[in-house]
Amino acid sequence: MSATAMPDTRAKTTSKITDMISPHLRQNAREIQRFGTVIPDMPNGLDAKVREKVCTFLNVLLADTMCLRDLYKKAHWQIAGPTFYQLHLLLDKHFAEQSGMVDMIAERIQMLGGVSVAMAHDVAEMTRVRHAPRGREEAPVMISRLLEAHEMILMDARSRAREAAELGDEGTNDLLVGNLVRTNEMQVWFMSELLVNMPLTDAR
Repeated sequence: MSATAMPDTRAKTTSKITDMISPHLRQNAREIQRFGTVIPDMPNGLDAKVREKVCTFLNVLLADTMCLRDLYKKAHWQIAGPTFYQLHLLLDKHFAEQSGMVDMIAERIQMLGGVSVAMAHDVAEMTRVRHAPRGREEAPVMISRLLEAHEMILMDARSRAREAAELGDEGTNDLLVGNLVRTNEMQVWFMSELLVNMPLTDAR
């Protein structure tokens, strides 16, 4: 066989490598798991019906926590007044802590074989947190709005922690009591003290 008739193995190899490293774009397929369902068989010792019930209420708490997290960022950006610097930093600290809570709740749902709510438009439909206006508000109004959301989440989290314990889901109970309740209680303490009308220099 002449040299010109020989197959170009180098070109074929290059083509295969290019196929391996080229992104496969514009892919579409059906969902592999519908929202609101759980994987039937998970070797974690919890019945599917228990896991489905827990995932349902955790997703609501997740949506509320995501909303609270975003309220903190909104306040961080838009707060004004003599204590701007201190509040700007505190609000961002609380935002970061709430972001951590969002991740923990979402991952717990996935651990239980469920599907965590993720997109902003879905969160907006699910959350029970009162929607804030797009514009700026006075600092005390922003803080009051945050405390209102905290209170609702805390009341629900305590109730759901007891329910999880009754269902035999100690992992969710531990998450709710040890993380969600304690984090929100600490933040409530910090934010509530900001609304106390305490004189700074002269006692009454």
